[in-house]
Amino acid sequence: MQGFTKIDLIILIVYLAVVLFAGLHFSKKEMKGKEYFKGDGTIPWWVTSVSIFATLLSPISFLSLPGNSYAGTWIMWFAQLGMLIAIPFTIRFFLPIYSKLDIDTAYQYLELRFDSKGLRILGALMFIIYQVGRMSIIMYLPCMVLSKLIGINVNILIIIMGIIAIIYSYTGGLKSVLWTDFIQGSVLLLGVTFGLIYLLCNIDGGFSTIADELINNHKFLAVDQPIFDANIFRDSIFLLIFGAGLNTVGSYVSSQDIVQRFTTTTDTKQLNKMMIANGCLSIFIATVFYLIGTGLYVFYQTQGNPLPPAAQQDQIYASWIAFELPVGFTGVLLAAIYAAAQSTLSTGLNSVASSWTLDVQSNISKKDLSFEKQTKIGQRVSLIVGIFAIIVSMVLANGNIKSAYEWFNGFMGLVLGILVGTFILGAFTKIANKFGASLAFIAASCVMVYIKYFVDPAKISFWSYSIISIVVSLIVGIIGSIVYNKIKGDKISPPKETTIYK
Repeated sequence: MQGFTKIDLIILIVYLAVVLFAGLHFSKKEMKGKEYFKGDGTIPWWVTSVSIFATLLSPISFLSLPGNSYAGTWIMWFAQLGMLIAIPFTIRFFLPIYSKLDIDTAYQYLELRFDSKGLRILGALMFIIYQVGRMSIIMYLPCMVLSKLIGINVNILIIIMGIIAIIYSYTGGLKSVLWTDFIQGSVLLLGVTFGLIYLLCNIDGGFSTIADELINNHKFLAVDQPIFDANIFRDSIFLLIFGAGLNTVGSYVSSQDIVQRFTTTTDTKQLNKMMIANGCLSIFIATVFYLIGTGLYVFYQTQGNPLPPAAQQDQIYASWIAFELPVGFTGVLLAAIYAAAQSTLSTGLNSVASSWTLDVQSNISKKDLSFEKQTKIGQRVSLIVGIFAIIVSMVLANGNIKSAYEWFNGFMGLVLGILVGTFILGAFTKIANKFGASLAFIAASCVMVYIKYFVDPAKISFWSYSIISIVVSLIVGIIGSIVYNKIKGDKISPPKETTIYK
């Protein structure tokens, strides 16, 4: 058990320097306005696909997925199968709409569909609150784990991560973010895959031993939840897959950090390739993580290897990396954890900057904003939000605010579920209007906040949140629109290309 060595530290520093250099390299061309937020049209689809993968895979997943299977369950792996619902749904219904409208942000769709700047601004503000909280937590959690393993103060790790992401997000816009995400996603994929291979080589019997433990002895696939429950609001394998699928639809359809990737091209074939590749990468890496967790159980619990320090469930994988891998490879794998956080952070900064500038600032400003002005606003927002997220992360790392953290984390899980209901109302109905959509937004928000904070979780699983939100949005939105049209005597048709209907 050699732990984190000076060689590993050098490798980690070199990796961070390479990421910073790459970000600055791709920001050499001065980008203004839409190029800063949408790229310059030269970014290949496979780069964008890996960027989406790196954005969705947070370091929380990196640490918790192996921990889940180590503790004895593969139940959460089934959530990855939700991709089989989310990807075809998004390709079939929403990508053609976004491509034909050539939108700049996710929330521009709400304005185009419902002729409402208010809905556009409201959607953008909800996303910004969600994203700032997410960035802070994603910096805090992996830096806390790495601090314990490598002996560097957690505040230093948070500041370094934040500064590097701010620099290339500020200077190069989306193009710089996408290419650095590609590098970080590639490091993550290669590092984690190597980790599994190395683990297999150090287990007596290799993969067959893991498979035997998985199927027969430890019963990792034996779950308490039924395959299907007649009460669809209670946990079951069906709800896990279907609910996770709708949650992912929420990310693909209504989250600016993902939709922003779709705005880099209007070629639907390229968009479809992007989505399919992202789904394959996501299911592959989740499976690798779960196999690693099962392998770690075999390595420590059945083959008698001594547990490393800090071997709690969610730190077991990082501890194995630090104390069992050869010198040098430890640095690479820990860099992969850092990569998972930094790619999500840089994406968050750029998406918040684009949403504030294009959705909020441009709509409340009395004057039209030039491309140069938009770029300057976006850069300032990246800087301010980045500094704010660093401060919040340091507060989380050094303060006793567990309850506040849990409350905010619970709130973040509601945001995209509420938003996606309004998007589906717009795309799947012709009759919905601005009044009905606004009423649906308010109703879904009230219902979901009540369920989250005042209903026993045993009665309503959080995997059903998106289902409930979408149903409430459709019912309230359609009825509200019909009543409003009858009272006003209006017969409103949706703008061209804003619904799934020709």
